[in-house]
Amino acid sequence: MLRIGLTGGMGAGKSTVARMLVERGAVLVDSDAIAREVVAPGTEGLAALAAAFGPEILAADGSLDRPALAARAFADDEARATLNGITHPLVGRRTAEIIAAAPADAIVVQDIPLLVENGLGSLMNLVVVVLAETETRIRRLTEFRGIDRDDALARIRAQATDEQRRAAADVLLDNNGDAAALEPQVRRLWEERLVPFEHNLRARTRGPERPRPTSPDPEWGPVAQRLIGRLAVVCGAGARRIDHIGPTAVPGLPARDVIDIQITVAALDAADALREPLEQAGFPRIEEFAPDDPAPGADPGRWGKRVHGTADPGRAATVHLRVDGWPNQRFALAFRDWLRADPGAREEYLAVEKKAEAATAGLTGEAATQAYLGVRNPWLAEVYPRVLTARG
Repeated sequence: MLRIGLTGGMGAGKSTVARMLVERGAVLVDSDAIAREVVAPGTEGLAALAAAFGPEILAADGSLDRPALAARAFADDEARATLNGITHPLVGRRTAEIIAAAPADAIVVQDIPLLVENGLGSLMNLVVVVLAETETRIRRLTEFRGIDRDDALARIRAQATDEQRRAAADVLLDNNGDAAALEPQVRRLWEERLVPFEHNLRARTRGPERPRPTSPDPEWGPVAQRLIGRLAVVCGAGARRIDHIGPTAVPGLPARDVIDIQITVAALDAADALREPLEQAGFPRIEEFAPDDPAPGADPGRWGKRVHGTADPGRAATVHLRVDGWPNQRFALAFRDWLRADPGAREEYLAVEKKAEAATAGLTGEAATQAYLGVRNPWLAEVYPRVLTARG
């Protein structure tokens, strides 16, 4: 199933977005609601808290006295660790139960206020961040929640900054206006990205490619880092290293809007062992791109690889799994570094790209791909020794 991480600062309107997504069929996992549920009267969580912090944390009716708990649990790091050691496993277990009970084709939206602060984005297929200006958020908190302005500002400042949230976001929703202005954004998100993403994930098919060159995009680097974080979670010890490669890894270079990632593995068997977890995580195998074209005189048997795409219709990416120390693995890194370091190399590359794109005029699909590769690959073979020489 598709797992969406939804977050935003206090007063940004995250709950409103969650409601709109639920109305469209999403399964909501509300972290705040679960945190209250696992310490409700009669639960093992409340009993464990009372045992750890004393009966003084209980109200007269037996429920949790949250201010009393806060006074004790946040007194020092040890007490805070005790609190987290009790509640976090319970929240995690209940979250897993709700997700496991969802249908196989569900779009699960996990409402997590501290997703960015706790670095949970890599566990999600997609992170959606709701943003609003600080003054807008303060006004909402004071008018609708009765929070004092100074207290509201202090709470906002204690959370992640908007810059940190933007860096973690695959999708940004602007909620500086009212619900009427927010609703079309949520509708487009649901219809154009989440629904097709879920379908592609379940069918193990990739989203559409973007074959035409575009101007340099400063977001390519942050997007690649988010992908690398997710791939690191999926691959675990099966990946020796994961790198952003290709032209989008070269700052300021026009390129096709496709993020290339290289996962270095110990052997092709290790790459094959990662196929199932990668596909379950939304990175389907692309069978037709199995080998790299070897450089002249090279051993073709040492240019093998495995290739995966992404099921996300909003972000084209290619994931190359290559064997540590094989020529194609070393060349991918050396070629990126050569383009980064040599202005003349970048000019040469752009000239070849222009010629390759011209060769695809009037063509579509596999025919266009082969025409493009027919120009690019001979050039790559020609520069292969130059690139390795430049790397030393």
